[in-house]
Amino acid sequence: MTKKLTLIAFLLYCLNAGAQTTYTPTADNLAARENFQDMKFGLFIHWGIYSILGDGEWVMHTEKIPYNSYKRLADFFNPQAFDAKEWVAFAKRAGMKYITITSRHHDGFSMFGTKMSPYNIVDATPYHRDPLMELAQECQKQGIELHFYYSLLDWGRPDYAFGSPIVNGKPTQGDWDSYIKFMKDQLTELITKYPAVKGIWFDGYWERTDVNWHLDEIYGLIHKLNPAIIVGNNHHEAVKDGEDFQMFEKDLPGNNTTGFSAKSKIGALPLETCETINGSWGFNINDRSYKSTKQIIHYLVNAAGRNANFLLNIGPMPNGKIQPEFTDTLAIVGNWMQKNGETIYGTRGNFIAPQPWGVVTYKNKTLYAHVLNKPQQPYIFLPDVKAKITKVALFADGSSLKFKQQPEGVFVYINNIKPDAVDTIIELTTN
Repeated sequence: MTKKLTLIAFLLYCLNAGAQTTYTPTADNLAARENFQDMKFGLFIHWGIYSILGDGEWVMHTEKIPYNSYKRLADFFNPQAFDAKEWVAFAKRAGMKYITITSRHHDGFSMFGTKMSPYNIVDATPYHRDPLMELAQECQKQGIELHFYYSLLDWGRPDYAFGSPIVNGKPTQGDWDSYIKFMKDQLTELITKYPAVKGIWFDGYWERTDVNWHLDEIYGLIHKLNPAIIVGNNHHEAVKDGEDFQMFEKDLPGNNTTGFSAKSKIGALPLETCETINGSWGFNINDRSYKSTKQIIHYLVNAAGRNANFLLNIGPMPNGKIQPEFTDTLAIVGNWMQKNGETIYGTRGNFIAPQPWGVVTYKNKTLYAHVLNKPQQPYIFLPDVKAKITKVALFADGSSLKFKQQPEGVFVYINNIKPDAVDTIIELTTN
């Protein structure tokens, strides 16, 4: 190799030092993935200046509010009732093990003290505090993991040039390289300044599927700054190199009721499904379609049975308080998790495919059959169970149940038990 070629190769290496074309997760990252799967239940929080208008997080777009007019919301966003300790305690009471919160949504407003733009909660509002720093510190104190949602899409920044046609992987207007640098700089802040952040949850890729998002560089930067951080992207496609978990929006893995998951073939990474507690992500004063505790528990159990985490969203009010409708409902869910969490936390799913009557989770040598729908027969059937079953009992009180194991699976007879109103859990022990 000539000196000239050597120099060119060196320069190319330097230019691509942050890129990640073939991702090999570290031991710390693999351990973080395992821990993520063990946690099973998380709290999603959509909160920003859009909360003031009480019409969801897309209000600027749906109501066609000009960007310079929308920005004035920051002038009177002053959430004096926000209490990080209260928020984290609320999540813990609900049985949740991690929190994912919007650091920056599609409106471009940063909910943290960034130095990369004055359009942030510390500099642009009368609040002048950094709620994400307070939340990060409180999560660390109370033993809750913190993940940051981060929007790739921006409706207002000139360098993003929202709505601009894409040619050769770049918008024809704006300054795409400037925007990519801005995101890298903000992500560096979030990962290096905020204690114990464990995950980055990207969204907005779907707005520009034909642009070069420089994901190899962005993912590479994140894993270079902290190899243990897990990265996911709500792009509604198959997983991409550099991602550590796969997410499904408002659908269980394998379903496509919303139309988001048409290209989301289930991969080998840890799975997560996210859903709203009512019909909205951000605070919506008219949305009263609250899910019942039974619906939430069933969603959680069905996710676990499909080997996925359940990330349940709330939209706090603009003053920083969480709606009592949410706190009351999730307190009941938390009580259920206190009694039955052993059948959810640390388990894995898809050992047995979902059945008409429910799903199965497992841990070590124990299977947990969650009977969510009353079967027409006086038994439930668990197909393809090869390990020898030594005992079958109701999880609630330990009372033994009759069963029959055959080559095709296990029959558990439930005709003499009173079904639980939410979830009749049957514990099967193997040798």
